[in-house]
Amino acid sequence: MLTNPEIKYRPFVSPIELDDRKWPSKRLTKAPRWLSTDLRDGNQALSDPMDVDRKLRFYAMLLAIGFKEIEIAFPSASQTEFDFVRALIGENQIPDDVTIQVLTQSRQDLIARTFESLEGARQAIVHLYNATAPLFRRVVFGMERHEIIDLAITGVSAMLEESLRRPETDWTFEYSPETFCFTEPDFALEICERVLDVWQPTPERPAILNLPATVEVATPNVYADQIEWFCRNISRREAVVISIHPHNDRGTAVAAAEQALLAGADRVEGCLFGNGERTGNVDLVTLALNFYSQGIDPKLSFPAIRDVVTTVEHCNGLPVHPRHPYAGELVHTAFSGSHQDAIRKGFTAHRQRNDGIWEMPYLPVDPADIGETYEAVIRVNSQSGKGGVAWVIEQDKGLKLPRSLQRDLSRRVQEFSEKSGKEITAAMIWSIFQQAYHLTGPQEFELISYQDGNSRKAGNHRVFAGRIRHKGREIALSGRGNGLISSVVAALEDGCGVALDVVDFHEHALKRGSDSQAVAYLECRTRDDRPIFGVGIDDDIATASVKAVLSAASNN
Repeated sequence: MLTNPEIKYRPFVSPIELDDRKWPSKRLTKAPRWLSTDLRDGNQALSDPMDVDRKLRFYAMLLAIGFKEIEIAFPSASQTEFDFVRALIGENQIPDDVTIQVLTQSRQDLIARTFESLEGARQAIVHLYNATAPLFRRVVFGMERHEIIDLAITGVSAMLEESLRRPETDWTFEYSPETFCFTEPDFALEICERVLDVWQPTPERPAILNLPATVEVATPNVYADQIEWFCRNISRREAVVISIHPHNDRGTAVAAAEQALLAGADRVEGCLFGNGERTGNVDLVTLALNFYSQGIDPKLSFPAIRDVVTTVEHCNGLPVHPRHPYAGELVHTAFSGSHQDAIRKGFTAHRQRNDGIWEMPYLPVDPADIGETYEAVIRVNSQSGKGGVAWVIEQDKGLKLPRSLQRDLSRRVQEFSEKSGKEITAAMIWSIFQQAYHLTGPQEFELISYQDGNSRKAGNHRVFAGRIRHKGREIALSGRGNGLISSVVAALEDGCGVALDVVDFHEHALKRGSDSQAVAYLECRTRDDRPIFGVGIDDDIATASVKAVLSAASNN
């Protein structure tokens, strides 16, 4: 890279002076009209373009999502494209409330071929484009302004003539001054006005003017200024739908689209997950779910986002990045301890407020709304903290660990994670938990039996009497205390010489209902003031408490 890039690159300087711009103080309150161009713009950007089967699968998904305008092909580009259009029309695969769109260059023979592909359609949008920017006029076409205008007028006039030959179809016309974002504003306005002079749109039958950021050359606010200026100055504004088609060369297509909508645009063209030439088109999934996260119905639905990802990856042959907004495999996942703790507390607060409003640290939308599970929200590795480990075991097993026990288990999980160097699954955490608190396998102190009748009152004390297995030997124990737990602790000290000082105790049901199990958590101190923990799980809460004492004793 150059240390002085100014000798090679020049900044884009917008010629628009819009000191009284209105868009920065506006707010988005409704979704735009959407057009998916996955089957045309997205498809032509693939190294292996979709065959008919993949196109049909993608098309069915777009309908299910809720798209009402779909650019399906460039029918004059190839026989495959032409045949796909004919198949959708001939096999009656276009719902009455959906309008298909096709693209054509401004050549009379290509326009005729395009209209031929649409024979018999109930309604259709025909989209014509030609490049207008000085660089393209000079380098690509070798044309002056008036020649570029003549090229556009020839094309849109041919479109009008072809449509008049087919009055059975409800036609909508769309024109794009391609490379709009670096075309002189006055020239973009002039060529669009000349196009409208030919089409003569009305508020009842509007035309679409598409103003693409064909290559991003400036920051999104510059594009918004261009859109606002154009909307202010175009005649017949009430008879024109202003459409935008942002590309992502600077990585700001979503921001450019949102700001252009603030500036007056009515419609957005793009692709799912931003597929398209170079860095792609604007991502319609991100854009739609941005609306959703602000409480605005996007008019597109993603109740099972993972299915959409799977279909797009199959049809495009391209992966969706695991960090892709909303849809990536990891976007709802926190590994960081501080993030995990905040999310876990957020879910607790959400349950307590019980008003349905979603306010969650680090999660702009509820994963459940787009078909994702909460199990993936927090995952554990060596960077995770006690909150993350506690969340995973609560989601997986229903255990609500006290904070001190969270710290103890987290330490054990982190030690295991640092040794393995890998992510720790819920199954691994459960295995560590079972081993740490002696819920499975050989146990130093194991309850065989005790009877409620043997846990009886004796004056102000309670007497525990039971049988345990200690280091493989069955023994009888009895002890006296203020309650069941203290009497078990006394029995252990008298019968086995294990001295425990109970510091904290918690219990809860693992689930609601008559068949619910109970879990008891115990924190104790040893003679040498070490903290140890015990956990007991049983159908009976009293028995769970006894098991928790024996679990702690096994950790002595």
